[in-house]
Amino acid sequence: MSGYDVEHSIPAEQKEQPRRRPDLSTFFGTLDLVDTSGTRQPQNEHALPLPRDVSAAFRNLANAFDMMRGPATAHEQGNNDLLEQLVQSLMQSAEHPPSEVEGVSDEFIEQLERVPKKELREEQSCPICSNPFLEDTHPLVVRLPCHKDHMFDLECIQPWLKLNPTCPLDRKALVKKKVPPPPSADDEDAEYDDMYA
Repeated sequence: MSGYDVEHSIPAEQKEQPRRRPDLSTFFGTLDLVDTSGTRQPQNEHALPLPRDVSAAFRNLANAFDMMRGPATAHEQGNNDLLEQLVQSLMQSAEHPPSEVEGVSDEFIEQLERVPKKELREEQSCPICSNPFLEDTHPLVVRLPCHKDHMFDLECIQPWLKLNPTCPLDRKALVKKKVPPPPSADDEDAEYDDMYA
């Protein structure tokens, strides 16, 4: 009986590429429990996710970012400083979880500007994982609306944006919070109807 490699004509000397980022399946599984953005609104408008689930989502992402840090070279020190700040922010949110996750919707992430491969330069890298964009054979790089130079691997920025609606570099808010409109004056001066009094 032949093995998988033989059946699929994989040369014996071909080695599997190391993963560029840690596995985030646990994070996204937890996020499904707490995400109430966009079309994921609960049927009951007063329903809130459990604080332990919100805390777990922040902690899972902090652990993944902590794994990305690894040992730093002098070139990667700026990246490690950013990751250290992100991990501290996430752990602080895990210790004191908000009542609901304020991240952006899936629709917002889908509408982020994609950067074509031909526009990327050799020296550009993701601020979160520090991997050069062009090191990936099929890079999926997005540009945040806050600044034209704020480009990230989609796989790195998506988890951050699902929990925090801010740019990790300058902390500018990427979406405006919806404020309920004030009651109109017409509602107060409504004609009295004794039928329903």
